[in-house]
Amino acid sequence: MTNTMPAPPAGIHHLKFPVSDLARSLAWWEKVFGAERQPHWDHHLPDGTLFGYIITMPGVSCPIELRLAKGSAAALSGFDLLTLAVETQKDLEAWAAHFDAQGFENSGVLRGLLGWVLVIKDPDGTSFRLYTNETHDWDEANADVFNPWIAALERDVI
Repeated sequence: MTNTMPAPPAGIHHLKFPVSDLARSLAWWEKVFGAERQPHWDHHLPDGTLFGYIITMPGVSCPIELRLAKGSAAALSGFDLLTLAVETQKDLEAWAAHFDAQGFENSGVLRGLLGWVLVIKDPDGTSFRLYTNETHDWDEANADVFNPWIAALERDVI
C-alpha cells in the first residue's frame, strides 16, 4: 500500500474565538494585546447582520476571528485556548504590569512546569496564557499547578 498523504498544511490560516459580544470583545483585545480590527474583513450574513470581526495582533502571524457565538463562548469559559510565547520572565513581568495598569485582573507571574506563566481572562471568561521561552528545570514539585488560574477546571478533573 502506498502512502497517499497529501502535502502537509502550509501553516495556520487564522484562529477563531467564540464571543458573546463583538464590541466588548474587540475592545478587550485592543486594550489587552494591541489588536487592530480589519473592517474590510468583517463577516456579515446576507441580511447584513454582523457576526464576526477579523483582527490582527502584534507578534501573531495569522489573523484572529472573533465570532459571535454566545453558547460556545459560555461553554469554553475558564478553558485556556491559546498560549502565547514571550521570551523571558522579565518580559512576562512587564505584561503583568501592563494588565494591572489597564485594570485587567490576571494571575500574576506563576511558576509553570518548565517556565513562567501569566493568565488573563477575556470578557467571556476564556483564559489566555502567556508562557516564557526562557525555561527552568522541569519542576513538578514547585510548579503552581494547583493555583486556581491554571489548575484543571472542576468539570475537567481527570
